[in-house]
Amino acid sequence: MSKSHYENDNNNDSTTPSTKRALIGSPPNHWLWSSSPLYFDLTRPPPPEYPLPSPSTTINLSTTTTAVILDPNTSALLIIDMQNFFLSTCLGRPADGAGNRAARCLLNDAIPAARRAGIRIVWLNWGLDNAELSQMPPSTRRAFGFETTLRREAKEKAVPAVDPHGVNQKAAEYYAANGGGTSRPEDLTQNGRPERIYNGLGSEIGPVTLEDGFVIDGGRLLMRDTWNAALTPELETAYLEGVTRTEKPDVWIHKNRMSGLWGATGACQEHLEKEGVKTLLFAGVNTDQCVGGSLQDAFTKGWDCILLSDGCGTTSPGFATECVEFNCARTWGFVSSCGDLKKATAKMLGDRSDDTRDLC
Repeated sequence: MSKSHYENDNNNDSTTPSTKRALIGSPPNHWLWSSSPLYFDLTRPPPPEYPLPSPSTTINLSTTTTAVILDPNTSALLIIDMQNFFLSTCLGRPADGAGNRAARCLLNDAIPAARRAGIRIVWLNWGLDNAELSQMPPSTRRAFGFETTLRREAKEKAVPAVDPHGVNQKAAEYYAANGGGTSRPEDLTQNGRPERIYNGLGSEIGPVTLEDGFVIDGGRLLMRDTWNAALTPELETAYLEGVTRTEKPDVWIHKNRMSGLWGATGACQEHLEKEGVKTLLFAGVNTDQCVGGSLQDAFTKGWDCILLSDGCGTTSPGFATECVEFNCARTWGFVSSCGDLKKATAKMLGDRSDDTRDLC
């Protein structure tokens, strides 16, 4: 006789006689909750038996609240905006900044774990074409910068209203601190112009000197097929390794808003639906902007959402990250880490000798 989803499973080692299970949602789109051990099963086991998840084919992932059970075959790791413009030290981004620390966690823990588990990796990145740029609303253009020209005593100082990861919140303070636009000699080139000016999306980055001294064209800001919109070298290597895989090769998807899942549909949504993906693991930059925006849209559209906190970074104050993680853990989904994903994958695969220490 088959047990219904709410009956005790006294014959299974993973439960106790007092275990309670509850159905959340309506099949075929549903979760199961277990009281002992405590977890949410996101694998959507079929009715009427609602079989328990197999520890050898599913991932038991720790989170900051309640553990979750994932099916690797219906899960995807979304890595958002880990591009040169946001991370490259050649543009002055700190090597020990939050974004580059997140990249190391992805390279050391999350990406290898996803590959071993059979989780699809989707690289969701800014990549505009001219048609998209021409239709960009002013709100988005403002968020990624516009140029204000400050004048005083016939001198001009162009201040990009954008910092390495978004809006330059200190532009007004800078204006006031410099007497309404007085230029500092050290900020200017020999011809009296600022050394580097970004005019917003689609503007020319200009020449960029790489670590080996080679000078390249940085390309237009966050346009497709440019150096600034490419992944950093280490992440590019990981992507190129993944895209050649015979099973579940990595996928690169261009986005044209902060959220990669905005609107009625789009390239990312169409891919995830086509592949039958139900559970999304989020990483990238910025935690509170492009990552958070994509996660919230995914939640609204019905995907299971898990934020890998150490695989994300932002230049915003700490309270911005705390806000995203708080709401993700309690409303939008769950918060875990790259290290926890690595450990859970090793456990699923029965690893005993593999080093499962966090490497980031």
